[in-house]
Amino acid sequence: MTIKHTIKDTLANRVWWREMAAITFGCIMIAAGFVFFITPYKIVPGGVYGLGIVMHQLFPSIQVGTFGYMFDIPLLLAAIMLFGKQFGGRTLYAACITPGLMNIISALAYPTREALQALDPSLLLNGAIDLSQHLMLTCILGGTIMGAGLGLVVRNNATSGGTDIVAMILNRYLHIRFSRGVLLADSCVVLTGLIVIGFGIGSDGNAEGGWLLSLYSLICIFVASRVIDYVIDGASYDKLLFIISNDHSEQLREYIIRDMDRSATYLKASGMYSKDDKEMIFLVVSRREVAQVQRKIKEIDPRAFLVVTDAYDTYGEGFKPFPDKETILAD
Repeated sequence: MTIKHTIKDTLANRVWWREMAAITFGCIMIAAGFVFFITPYKIVPGGVYGLGIVMHQLFPSIQVGTFGYMFDIPLLLAAIMLFGKQFGGRTLYAACITPGLMNIISALAYPTREALQALDPSLLLNGAIDLSQHLMLTCILGGTIMGAGLGLVVRNNATSGGTDIVAMILNRYLHIRFSRGVLLADSCVVLTGLIVIGFGIGSDGNAEGGWLLSLYSLICIFVASRVIDYVIDGASYDKLLFIISNDHSEQLREYIIRDMDRSATYLKASGMYSKDDKEMIFLVVSRREVAQVQRKIKEIDPRAFLVVTDAYDTYGEGFKPFPDKETILAD
């Protein structure tokens, strides 16, 4: 028993360190996305860091990451109370290091304190990645990097704090997809920011520039939410097939079991018009196997009826293991 427990503890420790390393790397990506592609162009992609960007325009001597610390504290307390010590602890870690990483990367990326306060993109890395004339590109790059980082953090049962916690509450209690919760919460922040457009969010502090940057912000949020889905769920979704074949069910059964090395389920069905009893095959396959099954069905029974739909999460033998109680789900 002692040896078994030792091996179990060792494996658990390895998993914990691997997950914490992934969270740390995700936080670095989030910080880098903000510093290099978001804050220099005064884009406000929602969340506490978006609010921090607005506040930095009022108080240039205070960095965006520092405002992140100020706004995160109440939300972190809520996370610890609602999601337990493990989740709260990981979120506390991610939320504490992300603003600090933003401050450190910002200090290293700008040559002088004056340039750091101004967040001048022409001085960022000595102008090496100045995208002032390509705001759509900076929105896509920023949203992609931030979304990948946040997805990596969420996949390991944490968030970076801020409106991520709001999205988690919506996911836990209202069963709203996490990525949609992020989109909803951050969009509300951006739209509310339109009221305070006089804070200087626009490129010249004017309303027109503010409106344009607010629209770019929504694009950035949308891109980030799609990338979060990609990272959490993966790119390849399973497919769910419903097959009705009047006279060739046995041939299809042999093909599924022997050639595909899979199993399926017979569902009793009845034709609405003919009222004849039928057997419908319920089958889950990977996306790359769909065309293979379609060709075989056409070969065996060209008159068969086939429905193909997405199966975003498939758990059980041969597919993903069931998630733990505290696992954060994208849906």
